[in-house]
Amino acid sequence: MRHAEALRERVISRSDAPPIAANWVRCASGAPYFATESGAVWTPVGLNEAVTWPNIAPLYRRRDPAAVERYFAMLAASGVNCLRMMLDYSQVSHRHLETRCGRFSPAMVQLWDDLIALGERHGIRFLITPFDTYFMARRWRSHPYSRAAGGPCRSVRQMFTCARTRTAIIERLRFATRRWGHSPAIFGWDLWNEIDSFYSGGDMAAVDAFVTEVSDALRTEELRLHGRTHLQTASVYMPVLEKRPELADIVFRHRSLDFASVHLYDRGTIDHPRCSLDPARATAQLMTQALEQCPPDRPLLDTEHGPIHAFTDHRISLPDDFDSDCFRRTQWAHIASGGAGGGMRWPYRDPHVLLPEMHRAQTVLAQFLPLIDWHRLQRRPLGARLKAHDFTGLACGCGDETQAVVSLMAAPEQGGKPAALEVSGLEPGSYTVTHVNTVTGERESGQVHTRQDGTLVVLAGAAGQDVALALVREDAAD
Repeated sequence: MRHAEALRERVISRSDAPPIAANWVRCASGAPYFATESGAVWTPVGLNEAVTWPNIAPLYRRRDPAAVERYFAMLAASGVNCLRMMLDYSQVSHRHLETRCGRFSPAMVQLWDDLIALGERHGIRFLITPFDTYFMARRWRSHPYSRAAGGPCRSVRQMFTCARTRTAIIERLRFATRRWGHSPAIFGWDLWNEIDSFYSGGDMAAVDAFVTEVSDALRTEELRLHGRTHLQTASVYMPVLEKRPELADIVFRHRSLDFASVHLYDRGTIDHPRCSLDPARATAQLMTQALEQCPPDRPLLDTEHGPIHAFTDHRISLPDDFDSDCFRRTQWAHIASGGAGGGMRWPYRDPHVLLPEMHRAQTVLAQFLPLIDWHRLQRRPLGARLKAHDFTGLACGCGDETQAVVSLMAAPEQGGKPAALEVSGLEPGSYTVTHVNTVTGERESGQVHTRQDGTLVVLAGAAGQDVALALVREDAAD
């Protein structure tokens, strides 16, 4: 017993952390996207991971760290630069960060030490949220914060209103930033996975007060420790937002938060698609609705989506080719609708891993990103400014007067016919137009002049292939 306690103290109090690096992620100045402190554009290309899923699980007690190293190397080679992860995962009882409330597990701390080091080596940053709220609620009696397990809180519905529980949540985040907050591998903190008044017994004012208190406490600790703070957000499950629209004031406009994150789920389209265009259409629609509620200078991104209904209720993984098409098209609908990056899939597969073709789709997206000056792009949906003639499928885009991102996803009926694409409302002049085949990554660029009224006309989608287009006014790229 004494040996175990000594081991715990040695692991928890270790002080040989690397020195503070200068390249943290910030909200870009003048555009609703992200950049590093050195001024480089940083656009999240990523996915959700978990400590119990196959690609990370071998790191627990260092059972096979080489396998996880290979996984991170593959992610980096695919253009992935961001993982969203929960500090623990409550589906099983032996992966809690805290074995009891306030008592941190040496094995889990070691796992996170290793994860942060992997992120630093491979250029992959983490968006971290403190709890797996889904399984926490379903296995509440065994959760370390539950009164039934010796914790402070009688019910999961009182987590935001119980003072002792709020203190424990704050201490968990303070511990996390003391241990790992020095690292540039931390992208930001998702203060609560899928924020909801459920955790305050229906009291929405208590939700606002919770976010304010936790945010202020974490910022104060980070300023004390690091002299600066990581970005903060609080994610929301979109169907809950539709039921409780007052949550929008917290998720999109809360004074303490830096960027907005949504979880894009929609019954029958994203949740259990029958056609690979369905989740893309729903993503474009939901992102447009979210942008209407988000301040124009605040980054917005989807940090969780996927076929939850098919996987959880029907217990199926979508067929590989079909699911890969859904994944690819969803990410292009996300970025073309004004989202930062391509969104973050929750795998919803057995096992919980993305397919190789999905990672190839991320590579194509990552290679597309430098075509746009994200420091300047204003992400207004093109709406009626975008017209695709002789086209059957989904056409969506966002942009301003000098740049635009457009995605064309062809329905089977399109066949091999090209589409005539019109984008109006641009500043007249010459534009570099780059077509990228979103399946193969092949690209072709050329100069196109607008009409005198600022309408750009291009031929796109030859051979019926899905394409993404970057439109950049030549002097805007200087």
